[in-house]
Amino acid sequence: MQIHVHETPEATAQAAATWLATAMAAALAARGHCHLALSGGRTPWRMLDALPAAALAAPGVEIWQVDERAVPLDDERRNAAQIGARLVASRGGIDPARFHAMPVEREPLAAAADDYAAQLSLLGDPPILDIVQLGLGADAHTASLVPGDPLLDVGDRMVGLSVPYQGVVRMSLTFPVLNAARERLWLVTGADKVDALRALMDGDRVVPCGRVTRAHAVVFADAAAAAGLG
Repeated sequence: MQIHVHETPEATAQAAATWLATAMAAALAARGHCHLALSGGRTPWRMLDALPAAALAAPGVEIWQVDERAVPLDDERRNAAQIGARLVASRGGIDPARFHAMPVEREPLAAAADDYAAQLSLLGDPPILDIVQLGLGADAHTASLVPGDPLLDVGDRMVGLSVPYQGVVRMSLTFPVLNAARERLWLVTGADKVDALRALMDGDRVVPCGRVTRAHAVVFADAAAAAGLG
């Protein structure tokens, strides 16, 4: 696992966007496609805003979601709306058919999760995504794999549902999918992430983030989040 520390969240997002554009181009050159799964959060939105339009131009780019809150599409907490606004609706974005949004508006949610897993199964079992972008909570959760949730121990499903977290049930990729990806991009900013980032870098399997494989992983962090690292 490599880490790159930048002074501000803005600089961190810009550096991550540069890395991501290069990694996407490499995946396209090697395999003719790039399956990219995105998480939510303020810094990832800055990263996507900084991503060159050319990175999305190739027809082989397919966008997936790491996790999503079970809220309406027009809810500001909905990751799909933010991703769509940046990658589909603007800058001549990608074909909407290449953005695979989690169907959290459908009931029952368990069946919707199974349907998303069926889409992913076209990439293998477990599906092999080219790049997974992950965030990190102050409690060391990642994706919507939160401390104490039975979903942490699910190994036979690609997509699951969390217990209510911050008042909302979430749909999330599971560890087998996150760990099967070819590359993992972590984006971590804020002083409240100091302890969580230390746990991530130490590979502490007591917390959710420490159960994601450290192989082929790169972390972009701002100075505030990295203040606790030696």
